[in-house]
Amino acid sequence: MNKLLERYASQRDIQVLAAIEEGLPLCERPFAKVGEQLGMSEDDVISRLARMKACGIIRRFGLGLQHRPLGYRANAMLVFDVPEERLDAVARAIVAHDFVTLCYCRERHLPQWQYNLYCMIHGRDRQIVEHQIIDLKDNAQLLDFASQTLFSMRRFKQTGARFSPASHSAMVKL
Repeated sequence: MNKLLERYASQRDIQVLAAIEEGLPLCERPFAKVGEQLGMSEDDVISRLARMKACGIIRRFGLGLQHRPLGYRANAMLVFDVPEERLDAVARAIVAHDFVTLCYCRERHLPQWQYNLYCMIHGRDRQIVEHQIIDLKDNAQLLDFASQTLFSMRRFKQTGARFSPASHSAMVKL
């Protein structure tokens, strides 16, 4: 368990996280449904999640779509080697494009991997995505940076963090 959880999360907080690790129930009041399952009020579930976000246990709370069933099969990850002092400005220029679905920094792993800035473009048509990549590199002034474009060849199951005991025992078996 990470240090933030150990320091700031109660057992009830962890139960809330475990209850939503597969996603929220698809209903009019999902937090009320989670609360009902845990013997808590809707307000208690919401306030616990807000507190965990405020203290950094939860970094973000969002929607994760399975893009392939929706027809998005031309998915490209672009990686760039950007000097550290330019990262913020370059990232801002990248996310200004509405077709960019994700942008983040990671450490380089030299000498094997020189790239530190990543972004994703999900599209239905590879030619359109290729044109978007050209536009992005030109408009965000990325042409001077070493880069690679990596198109997805297959999909792996994506999951968020796991908190339930069953998830932990499954991870140990792997």
